[in-house]
Amino acid sequence: MSRVLKHSKHRESILMLLKEINSHPTAEWLYTELKKYNQNISVATVYRNLNQLYEAGEIIKVDVGDGVEHYDAVTCDHCHFICECCREITDIDVPVSQLLNKDAEKHNDVLITRNSLVFYGLCSKCK
Repeated sequence: MSRVLKHSKHRESILMLLKEINSHPTAEWLYTELKKYNQNISVATVYRNLNQLYEAGEIIKVDVGDGVEHYDAVTCDHCHFICECCREITDIDVPVSQLLNKDAEKHNDVLITRNSLVFYGLCSKCK
């Protein structure tokens, strides 16, 4: 999945913004933020560059079941937390257990290459 990308100011600004925040924004949110600083950027440019960054393995897509793709610049295995009140998505600091993968493989005759663990509850602002 990894491929080398040519330099692009738009792609660089998208990646930099994703790395600066802990939330997991949508393409529309990223477009709105980037538009504040660069009037020449279009929503199509944001989507195209997000797809290129994803294909290059520089970002991941996070599916939280709301029908909208969310993006994350943290590409290593990690867990997410979704607040059931405000719907904010954040990384959660919990060790990722490779034992869970091995146990799932053993009990289901499958080969696990990665997993996505999501915790749900109330964030510190909403609780």
